[in-house]
Amino acid sequence: MTFTIKELIIYPIKGMAGISVQEAMARPIGFAYDRRWMLINEGGRFLSQREFAQMSQFFPQIEDNIIHIHYQGQKVSFGENELLNDEIQTTVWDDQATTIEVNKDVSASLSSWLNMEVRLVRLKDEKSRSHHATKRNSDIYASLADGYPYLIAGTASLDHLNTKLSQPIPMNRFRPNIVIETNEPHIEDSFGTFTINNQVHFDNIKPCGRCQVITIDQKTTVIDNEPLKMLATYRKVENSVLFGSNAVCTEPGMVTVGALLQVNL
Repeated sequence: MTFTIKELIIYPIKGMAGISVQEAMARPIGFAYDRRWMLINEGGRFLSQREFAQMSQFFPQIEDNIIHIHYQGQKVSFGENELLNDEIQTTVWDDQATTIEVNKDVSASLSSWLNMEVRLVRLKDEKSRSHHATKRNSDIYASLADGYPYLIAGTASLDHLNTKLSQPIPMNRFRPNIVIETNEPHIEDSFGTFTINNQVHFDNIKPCGRCQVITIDQKTTVIDNEPLKMLATYRKVENSVLFGSNAVCTEPGMVTVGALLQVNL
């Protein structure tokens, strides 16, 4: 089976808005720039839209190796490799991750925006967070994503859900990395290994269990539980409501919008 890549999205800072890109370098831990940074609280725990829907209004921008974060007419900026000296041991769910704070001034600005003490940290390097892939019974290196480095979603999956909703929702509710043009809802669940342009190789791991983030309007932060409730009527398996599929990259390379994705079942 062959599919066309419709969109590529990276999320430089965990929980903040994504950036739609025309090309992205796929690495084992995730696309370049994807979720290499995150906000942590005073206890070292990561922040996300689950508790702070306001984070959807923080818009990262990458320009000449400088990352800008825009929020309500304000902006803070920092260099891609800008770091302080001390390592900070943080957690992403059950995983330990070694991170380093980026810049005290940036942390102070973000703290004022959220009205709480936070620090902006970056993953120390590409081997600083290990995640146990239960389906593979092996450990993988990962970015600061919730679990797996990549999320792939098909257009037909969203189209099918939207036929059931009182108001259609956009794909950004599901925060995918790779969106493909499909005709059959949830066909991405069945993928085995797949390649993009016969060069970049991926291993499809499992359908992705969804949380309340998909109930947050990414433009307004208004919460509407209908999408999650509706999905649960036909996509609930045990305790998980499924949409999209998690994957890992086994052979790195450049991925572009419009490229062909070839599935090996």
